[in-house]
Amino acid sequence: MTQEEKQLLLQDLCGRLLYGVFVEYDYGDGVKRATKFHGNYLYLMMIGKLLWKDFKPYLRPLSSMTAEEINEYLSECDKDDLDTLSAPHYHGTDWLNKKMFDYRGLIPMGLALEATEDMYTTY
Repeated sequence: MTQEEKQLLLQDLCGRLLYGVFVEYDYGDGVKRATKFHGNYLYLMMIGKLLWKDFKPYLRPLSSMTAEEINEYLSECDKDDLDTLSAPHYHGTDWLNKKMFDYRGLIPMGLALEATEDMYTTY
């Protein structure tokens, strides 16, 4: 994994940390499991105790967005348009993170896995 890929994965995981992103992880027994990513994992990754390549988030491809979700997303983006120029535009990005959409293209890069249809139904 390149330094650029590590940085991209870090940015993505940190943005989703609040929303309970699932990752694939091997606890050392050779079995890959889906587990929620949390701050302890992040800390251990940052100090080199866990390897970046061992974590792959489960994300939803943008193509899986429903018509209702497209309308929700556009509504969130409208909030950004209403903000003043001095305010950051984050509503749309926060919504994509919360809904676990792969807007950075991590799935095709092999840095993320496609989430199952019901993996994030509670959100």
